[in-house]
Amino acid sequence: MSEATESASESTAESEKGTTEPSVGRTDILTDENAFRRVKLYTLNREKKWDDRGTGLIACEHFDSFGGIGIEVRDEFKGNLLLQSKIFQETDYQLQQGTLIVWAESDADLALSFQQKNGCLDVWTKICNVQGKDPTLPPTALEDVEMSQAAAEGGDPAAGDQFTAGATGGEPVNPSPIEFEEIPEGAVPLEPLDLPPCERGKLDEIVETFSLCMPALVQRERLALGVEKDDYARKLADLFRMCEDLEDEPGLHRMYEIFKMLFLLNSAAVYEILFSDDVVDYAVGALEYDPGKKEPARHREYLKKATFREVVSISKPEVLGKIHQTYRYQYVHDVVLPTPTVFEENVLSALTGLIFFNKTEIVSQLQEDDGFMTSLFDQLGDRMISTEKARDW
Repeated sequence: MSEATESASESTAESEKGTTEPSVGRTDILTDENAFRRVKLYTLNREKKWDDRGTGLIACEHFDSFGGIGIEVRDEFKGNLLLQSKIFQETDYQLQQGTLIVWAESDADLALSFQQKNGCLDVWTKICNVQGKDPTLPPTALEDVEMSQAAAEGGDPAAGDQFTAGATGGEPVNPSPIEFEEIPEGAVPLEPLDLPPCERGKLDEIVETFSLCMPALVQRERLALGVEKDDYARKLADLFRMCEDLEDEPGLHRMYEIFKMLFLLNSAAVYEILFSDDVVDYAVGALEYDPGKKEPARHREYLKKATFREVVSISKPEVLGKIHQTYRYQYVHDVVLPTPTVFEENVLSALTGLIFFNKTEIVSQLQEDDGFMTSLFDQLGDRMISTEKARDW
């Protein structure tokens, strides 16, 4: 169904041979219309990292080759095919950050990053039209509309995977003047889950509440909304600190279960709270107390001892902050959290996406820093560089 990998490999091979025409057609390519359709195609590799498969122009229309509406991306210079994918009713497309559309196929996880937000919304609207969804609804409301309609038709909302959420994560998208409050008749806005008080005596109840929510997508989203509400995650961080000060081992084991489930919610909004400067130390600390291990881990100690070496001086504090944030993301993803099973391979997709797009932003900002690039190439060309400095390279 997806031809991304094969076509992109051919494109890359040709580029390496030097056969790419450096400027042919570039004036035409950078028209307003083509900028509207310009996308980067990414695929998720076996190491759970996103590979850039090329930049091209997207079309979302009916294709005779597979007898239906689909997505096609062709290289912006040569016109060779990078991707051709039919839009199926059951495919779970996700709209993220306003300029990303992510989905999984049988042979690959795919992502399209649009140059323009309007171009992304145009394709998203067409996908929703094919799937019979309203693109102006918040993501969580889409699922409630489907479940309400199924219930009205005598269906069973618990009958399995036929009820799937729309886009998840990020801000709701509203390409039309309609306000989100104007929800169509029959739709039920998703409400935050009412959570037990953050008290030591309620730890068992909190664990039970979280555990009951984890198997169902709708309940996980309600739980995430509840955690965002009233600074619940920060209250949990304070509760962990109290348990640690009191050396409450059973309580610390409960806190491990709670914070592990918070990370496995796979919610970008919850990750933002957990990795904030005032919470991350406690969130990582809670994951040191795995009840299955004899001794607590030392994740916080390792993170504090880790040193950042600037081979080339970085003057922008926002870039340095993003680098440190990405390091914490990567460490938690690779070391702290339990390795997902084959059935949970996408359970940390939101965190994987945050890592990838953080790295992309870091590289982009460094490329735009003339002082950094000048210093970088001056050092690379300096034959008198010291042995100690050369080791850093």
